[in-house]
Amino acid sequence: MTGTTRVAAIDCGTNSIRLLVADIDLATGALTDLDRRMTIVRLGQDVDRTGRLAPEALERTFAACREYAEVIRSHGAGPLRFVATSASRDAENRDDFVRGVRDILGVEPEVVTGDQEAQFSFTGATRELAGRPDLEVPYLVVDIGGGSTEFVVGAERVRAARSVDIGCVRMTERHLVRDGAAADPPSREQVAAIRADIEAALDLAGETVPLREARTLVGLAGSVTTVAAIALGLPEYDPAAIHHSRIPVERVREVTERLLASTHAERAAIPVMHPGRVDVIGAGALVLLAIMERTGAAEVVVSEHDILDGIAWSLVEENRQGD
Repeated sequence: MTGTTRVAAIDCGTNSIRLLVADIDLATGALTDLDRRMTIVRLGQDVDRTGRLAPEALERTFAACREYAEVIRSHGAGPLRFVATSASRDAENRDDFVRGVRDILGVEPEVVTGDQEAQFSFTGATRELAGRPDLEVPYLVVDIGGGSTEFVVGAERVRAARSVDIGCVRMTERHLVRDGAAADPPSREQVAAIRADIEAALDLAGETVPLREARTLVGLAGSVTTVAAIALGLPEYDPAAIHHSRIPVERVREVTERLLASTHAERAAIPVMHPGRVDVIGAGALVLLAIMERTGAAEVVVSEHDILDGIAWSLVEENRQGD
């Protein structure tokens, strides 16, 4: 099949919901952004504790969906794929979520498995890296989300993948929140409790994914890109500067220690910090640092392209197969 088609992809995670509207070349698979945006909705608010999606979290998410529906219509995008991840997998009342999304956007949200999520993330992160002589394969792609983290090892295709329940929101709510307020800053004991959960999850991931065999660590999602932006000393969040930056483990450790020692006000004052990440960035940074220390990675290659791009490219593949 030849020509170009306009597609829309939505990734609804535990902490944020994101939209990509792009033109895709059906012959080459090249993807050109038209609109890429993110809204912090905290869909996973209290899911780890209650097992249910909170009404106010659902309404925040539906409000973002209404905004995205207008953007999709304004661009005249054709195929739309809506993928939902960790929080909606875990929730008892996920049917309420599915019904609301369908009513607003006219598509059934796909509540994907952790393995499917990993495949999308791997494709989105590594498609542009293929053939680069400065980056050895296999890659270890880590997608640190709000509720879960995906680990994927592969080169041209996925070799092994595992999703484990360590994410910046889940770890924050489990260990740092008391009486509705996050610790400010967390105590050593609280940080140690998070680290223990992370290490146990890494043990679990390592049963499936050969973490130490990878030659290049690729990090995705907001916790990683925010740590990179801080490490780079950017005066404002700049995706172009962050994309494919290479952050040494020493800098990741410095940034993580700084975030875990900071108050809410100090974290909020960091120029690159999104307001929705202020309370959860410390836990997210600690997940990244623990992964680097466990795998022995000297650096992380940071990608602004991730599961969202993988979802969009899946529409490319479907068009190719239908040719």
